[in-house]
Amino acid sequence: MLEEIRIGSLGVIESSTLELGPGLTVITGETGAGKTMIVTALGLLLGGRADSGAVRSGARTARIEGVVRAGNLASFAAAVEDAGGEVEDGRVVLARNVSAEGRSRAFVGGAAVPVSVLADVAEPLVAVHGQSDQHRLLRPRAQREALDRFGGDRVAALLATWQDLHGRLLRTERELDEVVASARDRVREADLLRFGLGEIEAVAPEPGEDTTLAAEESRLGFADTLRTAAEQAREALSSEQDQPDALATTAAARSLLDGVRTHDPEAGELADRLTEITYLLSDLAADVASYASRVETDPARLAAVSERRAALGALTRKYGETIDEVLAWAQTSSQRLLELDGTDERIEQLRADQRALRAQLAETGTALSAARAAAAVRLAGEVTEELTLLAMPHARLEVEVRQVDQDPGVDGPQPLQVGDRWLRFGSSGLDEVELLLAANTGSEPRPLNKGASGGELSRVMLALEVALAGTSPVPTFVFDEVDAGVGGAAAVEVGRRLARLAQDAQVLVVTHLPQVAAYADRHVVVAKSSDGTVTSSGLSVLGAEERERELSRMLAGLTDSDTALAHARELLEVARSTRAPG
Repeated sequence: MLEEIRIGSLGVIESSTLELGPGLTVITGETGAGKTMIVTALGLLLGGRADSGAVRSGARTARIEGVVRAGNLASFAAAVEDAGGEVEDGRVVLARNVSAEGRSRAFVGGAAVPVSVLADVAEPLVAVHGQSDQHRLLRPRAQREALDRFGGDRVAALLATWQDLHGRLLRTERELDEVVASARDRVREADLLRFGLGEIEAVAPEPGEDTTLAAEESRLGFADTLRTAAEQAREALSSEQDQPDALATTAAARSLLDGVRTHDPEAGELADRLTEITYLLSDLAADVASYASRVETDPARLAAVSERRAALGALTRKYGETIDEVLAWAQTSSQRLLELDGTDERIEQLRADQRALRAQLAETGTALSAARAAAAVRLAGEVTEELTLLAMPHARLEVEVRQVDQDPGVDGPQPLQVGDRWLRFGSSGLDEVELLLAANTGSEPRPLNKGASGGELSRVMLALEVALAGTSPVPTFVFDEVDAGVGGAAAVEVGRRLARLAQDAQVLVVTHLPQVAAYADRHVVVAKSSDGTVTSSGLSVLGAEERERELSRMLAGLTDSDTALAHARELLEVARSTRAPG
């Protein structure tokens, strides 16, 4: 809900603050005082097109701020935060600056944003109805959504079921298209996987086999060199040819130190260590001799190992750096091949799911269309009754719910078969909803934007909003000159309808009729002052006596006429006693 609007340097308004509250607020004032500037300011605050000509003469910038209480508007608060703004104490400040040069800046919750973002954030807050505005309920989507809300739980439940089925159908058909379109690629991929798995199966590698065989091939290839080196090493350690060797040298050193053990304990310790080395050298010489005896030249085994390594190398060139990676590829590819081999079965399953979902959609769509048609009759009746009371006694509203036939043979999204018909459908159902108005007896119903004048259209919007009261998600309604061309008893009915709408929403009305103003919960007057060269306007909330004088002025053009004051008091009393009847 809007709590406050601050306007600076906009048109004839130099600086004014409009405090708002729940219920019905009316704005009145003399012609040219700047009443419509309030609606202009709201339009800018909602992201409307900026006009540098609206900037007050002599000012550099016009600024409009709106304070919105976001307590029960969770989606609005989320949109503010997504835009980078902040919600402080449950309130959000929206702002718009328009320079005299035509530049425009927008702010949401303290964050500078593009005007388009301000429009997206603020659009759900206010519905403006005026002769020059783009009306929310003139959009086909808005008309369908309004009918669905009016239809209540029955329509809501059917619509939810439809949307769930529709979403599932879209996902199923998308997957089906992808699987069918890629069928050739999948067959090609499966053949390649089978070939690769066949190659690996033919070789039958073991984990780590490539590393083991590489070591064995190196040993077999250098057998003579290894054996010669081992024999020479064994001879150096323990000679069989009575040549100097490590064992003899170590033994001689041990004997020398052992001979002087009695003269110095440290020499004895060194002799003991040499004894340990002698034992180690003896064992090592035996091990080297054993190794030399085991190193044999085996050309047949070497050839077999080389051939096996070549087979493994062919695999690692294609399927992995190592045999372990090749085996991992084989495991993954086997699982993928199972998926690919099930393509035909998957296509049949998806087609079966598609047929089932389309059948369920046809059934649900038929029920939804019937529920909408029933709600359309009720809504049309209520609005037509409201129009009779709003000085349009011969007007008739019709709510048309229709389906559109579509040839199933054309390219693009395929229609839905419902009985013998092929119908276009979407996420909202099978139906197109349109509000039609016959403004006079005998005239054919026409779309709202073609079948009514500006004043008539404003009253149609009022009648619709009253009929939809309690179901609309919009918290604030603004009516600019909704009473154009209305007078007498019809004007009283306009006031009563606005008061009734204000029971469920915040309503702001710019009016020139005292019969409408009498029903206000809050009466704001736009007062014009002039210093002879510059005209400015200000806003003020009227008290009881001031309100009587303003109604008197609106009735007779006089503020002190006893007759006009008496008439004003009578209007207020009638409004108090008859407003918002149950």
